[in-house]
Amino acid sequence: MSTRGIYALRELGIEHKVLTYRYDRMGARIAAEAIGEPEAIVLKSLVFRADDGSFLFALVGADANVSTRKLGRATGRKHVEASSPRDAQHATGYLVGGISPLGARQPLPVFLDREAAQHPQLVINAGGRGTLVKLSTDDLIRATNAQMADLRS
Repeated sequence: MSTRGIYALRELGIEHKVLTYRYDRMGARIAAEAIGEPEAIVLKSLVFRADDGSFLFALVGADANVSTRKLGRATGRKHVEASSPRDAQHATGYLVGGISPLGARQPLPVFLDREAAQHPQLVINAGGRGTLVKLSTDDLIRATNAQMADLRS
């Protein structure tokens, strides 16, 4: 299966491995278990709305949760909140359960949790339910222009 996210990686010449699993429930923890990878390296791709109405991605391991206070500080915003599923789908062009900063409809700022970034490789949704990619952390940062931040609650 090829997705916009996989296509974007190919266009950038970024080496990656496509990992698929039978999608029947949403969640990075479920995905990690299904593909046999540690939760710490399987990222949640979460969309947040800032107080100015703009959207952004927060990427954290499946073993973590995002602190909106820390995310707000990292983005320079007074307030950020989790986007509604409808708004996240509209902003990214992906269905919930398949949302990814790779190949998103519009490029959104990406903030990668500093602790997750310590791993040499990460797994992230490729833009389709049940379709993930494993790639080097440096390549993910390059592909998404991610900024590192302490995001964990």
